[in-house]
Amino acid sequence: MSFKIYTKTGDKGLTSLIGGTRVPKSHIRIESYGTIDELNSYIGMVSDMESNEKLREWLREIQDRLFTIGSVLATSPVKEVKMKLPDLHAADVTWLEQRMDEMNEDLPEMRSFLLPGGHVASSAAHVARCICRRVERICVAMNEQGEEMPDLILQYLNRLSDFLFVLSRYIVYLHGASEIPWRART
Repeated sequence: MSFKIYTKTGDKGLTSLIGGTRVPKSHIRIESYGTIDELNSYIGMVSDMESNEKLREWLREIQDRLFTIGSVLATSPVKEVKMKLPDLHAADVTWLEQRMDEMNEDLPEMRSFLLPGGHVASSAAHVARCICRRVERICVAMNEQGEEMPDLILQYLNRLSDFLFVLSRYIVYLHGASEIPWRART
């Protein structure tokens, strides 16, 4: 027997954080992990568009970390949680840096700003990068509003947006496509 996905508990615009605290669906904490979910979905789309198995494995690893971040952001900072939640580690940030270094070994030097494009998976990676920057801004605003959040989440998101930029370039490179330099109209 399958379970019903709908609970009807959010019909009046409230939802529960992990720990049971009820908050409006417009709460910045809900916005943060909702945007993480959007980012995760776009990364899944990039993975589905990309045929390189190494990159697909990297993207699945990132998706797993995003579920971890989402669970942290979805947890009530004012209630003790009885369940064991996954956690993010400094090594996860280092892992992103190592993957960027690995991709950059093959990439040509960047001599101008680049327009998103060149390959459909590259363009999707650029969309994911933009969403990652948005969730980073939301998390900064959470900090400014006094919402508890580990600093490591901001570090990871900052590095992930850099990773997604390098990935977009690497996808163009792997597919033998051309990067699109921005030519400023003067």
